[in-house]
Amino acid sequence: MRTDIAIVGGGIMGSATAYWLTTLAPKLSVTVIERDPTYARASYALSASSIRQQFTLPANIRISQASFSFLRDIGDHLCVDADRPEIGLVERGYLYLGAPAHETALRQAHAIQRANGGNIALLDVDALAERFPWLSLDGLTLASLGLSGEGWFDGYALLTAFARKARAQGARYLTAEAAGLTLANARVTGVSLADGSTIACANLVNAAGPWAAHIARWAKIDLPVTARRRTVFVIACKAALPDMPLLVDTSGFWLRPEGQHYIAGAASQTDIDHAPLEPEYELFETGLWPALARRIPAFTQAKLLRAWAGYYEMNTFDRNAVIGPHPAVRNLYFINGFSGHGLQQAPTVARGLAEMILERPPSIDLSDFGFERLIEGRPLCERNVIG
Repeated sequence: MRTDIAIVGGGIMGSATAYWLTTLAPKLSVTVIERDPTYARASYALSASSIRQQFTLPANIRISQASFSFLRDIGDHLCVDADRPEIGLVERGYLYLGAPAHETALRQAHAIQRANGGNIALLDVDALAERFPWLSLDGLTLASLGLSGEGWFDGYALLTAFARKARAQGARYLTAEAAGLTLANARVTGVSLADGSTIACANLVNAAGPWAAHIARWAKIDLPVTARRRTVFVIACKAALPDMPLLVDTSGFWLRPEGQHYIAGAASQTDIDHAPLEPEYELFETGLWPALARRIPAFTQAKLLRAWAGYYEMNTFDRNAVIGPHPAVRNLYFINGFSGHGLQQAPTVARGLAEMILERPPSIDLSDFGFERLIEGRPLCERNVIG
């Protein structure tokens, strides 16, 4: 079997890339290699599925702005045979809370966001009290609220919509496990599969998410991306909390509405690579619930309903994405290491990667995220990373 472009990983990055490749170059042969078509362990299906503009790198802000525009018109973009996908997009913003120690950073971030077109407001404690009377203001002096272009959606629905549209446009999805790469003259020439067969390819995309470093090692490339377990807790609370945005507390937890309930999370207490995907229930009891109750008094009566765990695809070098070709293996492309903000950026970065592969003019500048910075030791500084 031969294909123009082989994509290892059929999650959101692989499927979005397949969609854009078959959109921009319909005659191209694209093969997506995915070992688990149920996506039972896919990071994006297990995430909080949220989108924000409140970054400090202008490139991250612009990417999320373009992605939100795509999500608003998702039915037009990913419609198949008059069947328009629905992802339940809720535009209610992120609310970053700040203690005195955070005030300078919030103001600096706000200046960057506003300079790059972000519709973000700074709120003092009086404004917070007026907007969110259910919130405890203890220890707070300032907050940052996204007024538009931020919110949350159904991440699994977005993933399946991209995959369905890519298939409809001619992408082939192969249920198989990649087992190695063949290289010649500093180029990838094929992908070996676990069943012993090989797919010859002209280009290869590493879209393997938390397992991306494993794929890179087959080409003798060190990719500093690993899997860190994160637990999402589903919580019931009977009290009405009107107009709740996605809340990011000074203690580090995040919380947002999910239907009639809420979902929340915080950094793991045992942050090791590739930990078993078992929920950290002790994290809720010992850390998250007390912090929730301090910030939102109604949560003293909250009830934990269930929890799940997924992998957070962390770039340990600088917690930003790695996008584009490797300088030594020019037909091996990366779209990895998003460190918690991949799902929201997928519609835009996948298009950018497809344009690189096809040598088309870029619709957005992704040059900051090239592999060269890892080799040269030039980390990007994004101060607003959650988890």
